[in-house]
Amino acid sequence: MSEPDHSPLIALVAGELSGDNLGAPLIHAIRQRHPGARFVGIGGPAMIEAGLESWRDLDELSVNGFAEPIKRLPSLLKILLDSRDRIVESRPDCFVGIDFNFFNGLLEGMVHKRGIKVAHYVSPSVWAWRQGRIKSIAKNVDLMMTLYPFENAIYEENGVRAVFVGHPRADQISLQAEPGAREQARELLGLNVSGQVIALLPGSRGSEVAMTGVDFLDTARQLSQSDNSRVFVIPAANDKRKAQLEQLLEGYADINVVLVAGQSEQVMQAADVVLANGGTATLEALLLKRPVIMSYRLGSLTYALVSRMVKTPWFSLPNILAARELIPEFIQSGAEPAAMAAAVERLLADESGNAELLAAFDEIHQRLRRNAGATAASAVLELAGYGG
Repeated sequence: MSEPDHSPLIALVAGELSGDNLGAPLIHAIRQRHPGARFVGIGGPAMIEAGLESWRDLDELSVNGFAEPIKRLPSLLKILLDSRDRIVESRPDCFVGIDFNFFNGLLEGMVHKRGIKVAHYVSPSVWAWRQGRIKSIAKNVDLMMTLYPFENAIYEENGVRAVFVGHPRADQISLQAEPGAREQARELLGLNVSGQVIALLPGSRGSEVAMTGVDFLDTARQLSQSDNSRVFVIPAANDKRKAQLEQLLEGYADINVVLVAGQSEQVMQAADVVLANGGTATLEALLLKRPVIMSYRLGSLTYALVSRMVKTPWFSLPNILAARELIPEFIQSGAEPAAMAAAVERLLADESGNAELLAAFDEIHQRLRRNAGATAASAVLELAGYGG
């Protein structure tokens, strides 16, 4: 089949910062092969810098759990229908939905019915819960691009073409930490400390910070009581989260907390231990070879629904990838500051155990290094009719 006589036009929608960080390397890799390629849709700062013509602010889409989307249903529906109309009008060579599965799943079905080829980047957790979704995926998605090697089997069993592309962060982060990386990161952040540094990552969504931020700061308070030289660093995901965290910190003047704008990688590099909200932060800590603890809370209704459907014994990516408990998990009512503080203390004290942990992190890191941006670009270009 001959290639089209025009440069690729790709539509993409990412609904949160983690998706933005996946979309940017994909755009860069396609542009390397087709400098005249155009990209339209919705994305964040990284995708916009890479060349996306974004229709909306990413924060307009960011939601958490089940209850919040219901409250925001009218505005989200308006964005959904507007995105459908813009994509259909622009007639792209293909549409790539990046994560954000509920919204993008609906959008993919709408544009696929109108003859537009569809790729989905980041597999929904059909291997963990709600496996019935595979039927709608098979109907509406021409290509599934997965981040993790164990995900492809369920798609192959259901006749969906799937490509394991690896994780871009595994490519971007060196397998071996540079000598003095921790000290360099502390210097870059202006942390003039000789004691222990603990990174607190409560999430990028307002609802996550509201729920998890208090847990993390209460944990920090307990850790400060046993050693008041400890410094706690929080990277605010954006200006809105920074303002939210500044207000929250007014009640914690007794602990040494440093709030920085962004720079989550540098914050984790600077840390002795990372306390992270569930999601990609735990994976990034793994890739940076930093001992990490996961904590996560949802609204009570959301958790009651989700917990009945989950089929995997673990929530964090390091544990799922290892198929065993590598890192401590504190979920919902288990996210007690005293328990989390005790887990942090154990990691700070157990250097020999941490060596085994970091060796396991390294093995996972190597498995995820697949040159993800270029691998995903090849798959998308092939789907779009440009030969891969």
